[in-house]
Amino acid sequence: MLGQMRLAWWRETMEKPVAVRPSGDVVLDAIGQHWPGRNEGLIKLVDGWEHLLAEPPLGEDHARLFAKGRIAALQGAFGADEDMWDDSGAAVPAWHWALADLAQHVSLSEEREMLVSVGLEKDANPKRLPSQFKGVALLGALALRSLKRGGRPLMEGRGASITVLRATIFGR
Repeated sequence: MLGQMRLAWWRETMEKPVAVRPSGDVVLDAIGQHWPGRNEGLIKLVDGWEHLLAEPPLGEDHARLFAKGRIAALQGAFGADEDMWDDSGAAVPAWHWALADLAQHVSLSEEREMLVSVGLEKDANPKRLPSQFKGVALLGALALRSLKRGGRPLMEGRGASITVLRATIFGR
């Protein structure tokens, strides 16, 4: 209940214009200063996190909505046009990352298996991304590797550095 109250506060606060938001919260002040006009992605991120507060075990629909919220926040951070965030672009590695990151942090094995399954729903070979999306491509490559390994940590093992190198060179 406390988590829901805190998320509701963030959503309501992010919906307000920067000038009328409360001041003194370091994160909120920084968002107002560095992200003006890009609150929609952050509100979707809050909505996505709220889906994790459902009764366990986590359902597939909640996992998908969580991933969409994290993708919206990344889209807001990169400020990219809609075409780059379709299901053949940056949304795919972001989808893999959102679900792989969550999969490695859940405690129930049935939730982890479901997150891996949902994470692998998207195409494993998205188009090459422009250089400004290199960070998304790197996270996506590590996440896809993690999902294929059953939701293991992204940087686990020697193969992680090779995955990063390959993603750096080939952009996916």
